[in-house]
Amino acid sequence: MSEAFTRLGLAEPLAAALGKMAVTTPTAIQEQTIPLILAGKNVVGQSATGTGKTFAYLLPVLQNLDPAKREVQAVVLAPTYELAMQIYRQVELLQQHSGLTIQAASMIGNVNIARQIEKLKEKPQILIGSAGRILELMQKRKISAQTIRTIVLDEADRLFDDQNLTSVKAVIKSTFRDRQLLLFSATVTAKTLERAKEFVETFELVKAGGAASEKPDIRHLYVISEHRDKIEALRKLAAALKMERGLVFVNKTDDIEITTAKLNYMGLKVAGLHGGNEKLDRKKALDDFRAGRIQLLVASDIAARGLDIAGVDTVINLDMPDNAQLYLHRVGRTGRAGRSGTAVSIVAVQEKAAIEQFAKSLKLQITAKQLAHGRLFDAGLRVKSSGRAKSKPKASTAKKR
Repeated sequence: MSEAFTRLGLAEPLAAALGKMAVTTPTAIQEQTIPLILAGKNVVGQSATGTGKTFAYLLPVLQNLDPAKREVQAVVLAPTYELAMQIYRQVELLQQHSGLTIQAASMIGNVNIARQIEKLKEKPQILIGSAGRILELMQKRKISAQTIRTIVLDEADRLFDDQNLTSVKAVIKSTFRDRQLLLFSATVTAKTLERAKEFVETFELVKAGGAASEKPDIRHLYVISEHRDKIEALRKLAAALKMERGLVFVNKTDDIEITTAKLNYMGLKVAGLHGGNEKLDRKKALDDFRAGRIQLLVASDIAARGLDIAGVDTVINLDMPDNAQLYLHRVGRTGRAGRSGTAVSIVAVQEKAAIEQFAKSLKLQITAKQLAHGRLFDAGLRVKSSGRAKSKPKASTAKKR
């Protein structure tokens, strides 16, 4: 059992479950929010990717459930299928290791609704899913909003965007005004805070640091390439770095299939992840990536939002992110759980200034490298055909005769 968690007010069964899962020390966001949530406060929590936000709200929410009441007491909303299922799996693990007699169910859109209605007959106490499907089930009177005491918005900034706001607002407003509202995100914008104020009069705003903001063991590199040669540069990088599980970011969803097809043609084992995938295709891509059956997973920022995949050894920016915070969000998918990782940006000449600005604003050392003979060398070195590198000779200062 982890005494560090019991000191926060967490019950012994959940603290013991964490011990079995090798989680012994609370992160900053967990330390600051668990007591507040246990006390029934409304909380807006901001913390970087990989700092334990899911457990920060799940642990106290699960503890506050009443196992004797066979009704929906808490709802966790997530913007993507993958994130919702990751949260659901964490609930299952906590149930399994703690022995808590609570029921959970996932309620995702584009899935057979009849099966979900059957699942609701088992009287789960916590639901995890999409706002659209949960709202639909409320409108069909399959979920009683009056029993819901806590609503969690994971990736709140995304759930409060224009695409999701209508259904999220409808779910929240269908519950009693005194229910608890918890918002968690890696970034909390002024717009998110304003929208939160529509639903609660007061809330505790927690901005926490943590593992991801304390410079994890990530090596930051970039290589220069012509735009037309970026795919070939990626192929060479995969070989030079001996990538086993690399996450490749592109900016446009339309480019995912093209990039995936080209890399597969080059002989790499690659899958793409985007919103247009059928649910089974997305699940297969993620399962294959986690199991090591594919080497590279190509995704956009939207498709990869909320993904938490263990063992990603390399993050590759095939397209440059739009800003420094997005760079940090992407590269935070590697170097997690005490492991080291590598982040490589494939940069066109005209993009070099942007990567240098990211390094300056984020206070990171992003090292320039060059690819030659299947290996990476420091940029500026003269590379011989043997693969050995020599410093470029200094220009002569002797005057011409």
